[in-house]
Amino acid sequence: MSINVEQLRREFPVLSQTVNGKPLVYLDNAATTQKPKAVVERLMDYYYKENSNIHRGAHYLSMQATEAYEEARETTRMYLNAAFSREIIFTRGTTESINLVASSFSQKFLKEGDEILISAMEHHSNIVPWQMACQQKGATLKVIPMDEQGVLRMDTLDELLTEKTRLVAVSHVSNALGTINPVEDIIGKAHQKGIPVLIDGAQAVPHMKVDVQKLDCDFYCFSGHKLYGPMGVGVLYGKEEWLEQMPPYQGGGEMIKEVRFTGTTYNELPFKFEAGTPNVGDVLGLEAALRFVSYLRHDVISVYEDSLMQYAMKQLATLPGIRFIGTAEHKTSVISFLFDDIHPYDSGVILDKLGIAVRTGHHCAQPVMDFFNIPGTIRVSFAMYNSLKEIDLLMDALKKVRTLFS
Repeated sequence: MSINVEQLRREFPVLSQTVNGKPLVYLDNAATTQKPKAVVERLMDYYYKENSNIHRGAHYLSMQATEAYEEARETTRMYLNAAFSREIIFTRGTTESINLVASSFSQKFLKEGDEILISAMEHHSNIVPWQMACQQKGATLKVIPMDEQGVLRMDTLDELLTEKTRLVAVSHVSNALGTINPVEDIIGKAHQKGIPVLIDGAQAVPHMKVDVQKLDCDFYCFSGHKLYGPMGVGVLYGKEEWLEQMPPYQGGGEMIKEVRFTGTTYNELPFKFEAGTPNVGDVLGLEAALRFVSYLRHDVISVYEDSLMQYAMKQLATLPGIRFIGTAEHKTSVISFLFDDIHPYDSGVILDKLGIAVRTGHHCAQPVMDFFNIPGTIRVSFAMYNSLKEIDLLMDALKKVRTLFS
């Protein structure tokens, strides 16, 4: 089985449009992916035929919506190979998933003098919540350093993991560099000392098969919109043993068993962490995206996207003045670079005029840019619907950028 990119692109109507009179070349997939017809149609079907609040109603529509919602939870469980569907918590995205753990875990387990360990290449969403938790509890945030290639300094890990470390939180794949981190090794070393590990999988799940039982991680987070699903929905996987011990993140409807003015008892998993009216439509849209990707197969997608990245790296390297930021041996689908002394934003504006959509800036990873002493990068990021022809169009556009600034 292989990717028939022309046939696949017909499932994504947005890709057929023009921008500034040029065919759209969408290379900003690390920010968000486009949505296939199957996802949009599932959203429409829900709102046209099933729209109802769930878990509470005895009428037909509520029962239908409840069944569909819980089936989506089971689909997500299978997608991650979690042990139980009650280990799947639906959130608004990776950011909320991390905030949930940072707030709830720290409330139960973090105290003054403790340490939380993250890495030098984290997205702001996997830095700020831990800073807030540490400030509230009087704990310390420590960082696994990286080298000039954008690879974590694993030789420092044994020293950084101490008897004070309460949790490790690292990204599976860097959104700014594309580096695939050795999360299996990190989890193994942390578990030797009884330390739980959270993995930010926002940039991993679109490009590779994730098996949380094989990884043996304690928490895993991802967002629907980076996986061809809707915005505003995401997933937190958590091992039952940890979720059972952690207090609720928010209070309200659904997360309770009984409420009295004298006290409240909380609901069982997963409902303890899903307060309020759930985002039913987008959860069903996420399920459609998971089914869409699973049908195409992760191994096929991974091989195809890697071929795109390798071709782009080879072509970009022929341009004088290119400086790659992040040159790890193990990378996926992200290329960050600088072009001569042209500011990344200026390049991005010209590329947009030529129909090329890329991301410029610090990519919500400002400490990474500070490490390399740069203001930001041009980031090209691939999805399974991109093509070699689009890379050639990017190359032509970059040559025009150079001409304009020469």
